[in-house]
Amino acid sequence: MPAEPPASTPSGVPTIRTIAMPADTNPAGDIFGGWLLAQMDLAAGTAAARRARGRCATIAIEAMRFLKPVYVGDEVSLYAQIVHVGRSSMRINVQAWRRSRAGEEVEQVTEGAFTFVAIDSDRKPRAIDPAL
Repeated sequence: MPAEPPASTPSGVPTIRTIAMPADTNPAGDIFGGWLLAQMDLAAGTAAARRARGRCATIAIEAMRFLKPVYVGDEVSLYAQIVHVGRSSMRINVQAWRRSRAGEEVEQVTEGAFTFVAIDSDRKPRAIDPAL
């Protein structure tokens, strides 16, 4: 089944907004995919912790797609949307969008699906309040 084309504009409010810096580049001078993945994990983790009202841990990353490169100086906005809440876990879709420092046009650069589990003080899975 072919992948859906990326959206033409992001929806909602960004969970995180950051700037791609020279220290975030790979040997070719482009922004390192691992840096972008880490930013996406932070955005998903922020959404998970807010929904679970406490500590959460990443347990899976799937369906990761790098669509376009990110360049030094780009503003990167990350949008996290909770798409499913189970007894102790959540699935969160994250999109990253770039905007060049000198422009207003945005384009989607990545998307991925993250699964988090809510954990207690002993790092054991705990139930998420279904009423929230």
